[in-house]
Amino acid sequence: MPLQAARTPWHRWARAALALALSAVLAACGGTGELARPRTMDITVLGFNDLHGNLAPPGLAVNAAAPDEAPVPVPAGGAAYLATLVAQQRAAHPHSVLVAAGDLIGASPMVSSLFLDEPTIEALNLMRLDFAATGNHEYDQGWHELLRLQHGGCERFTTRVPCQLSQPFAGARFQYLAANTVRADGQPLLPATGIRFFEQDGVRIGVGFIGLTLKNTPHMVRPSGVAGLSFADEAATVNAQIAPLRAQGADVIVVLIHEGGRARSGLQDASCSGLSGDIVPILDRLSDQVDLVVSGHTHRAYVCDYARVNPAKPFWLTSAGLYGTLLTEVQLTVDVRTRRVVRRAARQHIAQGQAFTGPRGAVPLQPAWPVLAPDPAVAALVARYEAAAAPLAAAPVGRLAAPATRQPGAHGESVLGRIVADAILAATQGPAAGGAQLAFMNPGGVRADLVPAADGRVTYGQLYAVQPFGNTLMTLTLSGAQIRQLLEQQFDSGTNTVASPRILQVSQGFDYAVDRTAPAGQRIRAMRLHGQPIEPQRAYRVGVQSYLGAGGDNFSVFTQGRDNVGGGLDVDALADYISAQSANGPMALPLAERILGR
Repeated sequence: MPLQAARTPWHRWARAALALALSAVLAACGGTGELARPRTMDITVLGFNDLHGNLAPPGLAVNAAAPDEAPVPVPAGGAAYLATLVAQQRAAHPHSVLVAAGDLIGASPMVSSLFLDEPTIEALNLMRLDFAATGNHEYDQGWHELLRLQHGGCERFTTRVPCQLSQPFAGARFQYLAANTVRADGQPLLPATGIRFFEQDGVRIGVGFIGLTLKNTPHMVRPSGVAGLSFADEAATVNAQIAPLRAQGADVIVVLIHEGGRARSGLQDASCSGLSGDIVPILDRLSDQVDLVVSGHTHRAYVCDYARVNPAKPFWLTSAGLYGTLLTEVQLTVDVRTRRVVRRAARQHIAQGQAFTGPRGAVPLQPAWPVLAPDPAVAALVARYEAAAAPLAAAPVGRLAAPATRQPGAHGESVLGRIVADAILAATQGPAAGGAQLAFMNPGGVRADLVPAADGRVTYGQLYAVQPFGNTLMTLTLSGAQIRQLLEQQFDSGTNTVASPRILQVSQGFDYAVDRTAPAGQRIRAMRLHGQPIEPQRAYRVGVQSYLGAGGDNFSVFTQGRDNVGGGLDVDALADYISAQSANGPMALPLAERILGR
């Protein structure tokens, strides 16, 4: 009896503990006898944009410092380094998808553009890109060529090197999405949406993607390239696609859009400080069911918790700058019971791999940030096409009567700067090219003297050395008053000062006088175009390259331009100009001053 009495309380405790444990298990399983399932699933969206065929390192640096700190330039870019970064992120995040927001091709450097951007498609295949929106530059060679790059085959009409190096060209293994690019029959040119499913412990979550380019695309490319297409409103298109995606099993909605903005926030700052640009009114009209917007087009980098701007829109907005210098990592945490995103976070990763010498000197590797090794397969691909492009680098373009140097004269002009500005004007002054009346060039974009051979010949490779940054041309409208304000910014804008000005190179037919001793805002005098005074209220069409058009070198007035029209590569414009000017003999150098001092 004493033994029995001692055991009875223990049995009672054991039975109670077992009952509590079984109750907890059943509750976790929703009242069934199944094993407990996870409460959340983490899904990683890796994004980039505006690669523009920059397979080789582009010679750009990402500022890794906060806006109020001294700049920390980190050398970045190059497809082989970006591929390594992608692989690292995939390994760290098993539920991941790689996407892009357009302009992967078009306005590309020689190693890609010479081969109709097929090398870039092949490199993206090696990176296992999943989905990409079409950007305006995807239509540079026309929508038929875009479909060829998607599906494969040989270009029959415009190729410089027939059928390229790999035969046949297999096309993209990733899917372009073009929800708002509509054929005459009302159907999208390419699939509107795509979906990826992720599984974890018996739970399956679908992530739906909607791809769009900017509605203004027809005004940024050749009309023949988009003939028969229309570009629908971006926000309305997204909102109309959500229900069909839900019906296909999409629990998460991601928008890939080739439109963007600008922000004053730092690289990893999600505050959206100073967010502006054409994408903002689109965002404010999107459904609150959208979870993430991956953007592009403006070549700016940002990660933005958009609810801080508009509390009714709980999605995040991201952009990875340009040319493969950054990869954005977005973490989406999904509640597997409600099948909705409950937490979002994003950060930028720098594709640092190779130091370079830039406009302001050497840019060394920054060991405080990861230094990447090149992906062997992508590096081999790039090397193969670089070798194939070498003959073009040696091809003669035209002849010069004497060396054209970057050495500035008394008022900041250089002979080569005038030539480049004249080339921009020649390429943008036709009605279809934008109707430019004058053109500007930033001196820092002219990177090497142009020294001809003994017989006066210059090569295409030499021109690439003069303009190595792969900028595209654009034409925009400014008033005469804005042109005056723009020229004042040479001396009074951020780091541009009277003591250290950045003098814009100007095209033939335009001249002005400058008085550096005058007060700020009154230094520019007597602006004339073909001998006629520039009128403050009159509108003028201005040709520039994309770096200046985006406000580079503190010339913010360019960002106020309207009625923008895009163009081709600046180096091609320079080649065409020198070739035309030397058709009947060596090209004479423009020695007359266009900027006069007082």
